[in-house]
Amino acid sequence: MTKKKKDTIKSLAINAKDVGSTEIQIGLLTDKITKLSEHFKRFKKDKHSTLGLSKSVNKRKKLLAYLKKKNTESYQKVIKQLNLRK
Repeated sequence: MTKKKKDTIKSLAINAKDVGSTEIQIGLLTDKITKLSEHFKRFKKDKHSTLGLSKSVNKRKKLLAYLKKKNTESYQKVIKQLNLRK
């Protein structure tokens, strides 16, 4: 596990043993989306990875909608911490 991934999990974890909550999944997907976006700045013709990017974006969107419906307070915290939505 990379250091960035560990930092993301640690910053969004609800308790000490939390590794798969909705908040953490959103954080990890955000890291993946950022990494793929940087990749596309260098390799504009990489069409195969665009599918992975769009799947990740849609999954994050669904998870954010779920979190907003279930726990609005946690949703606001995640949005602010990950700097999503202006």
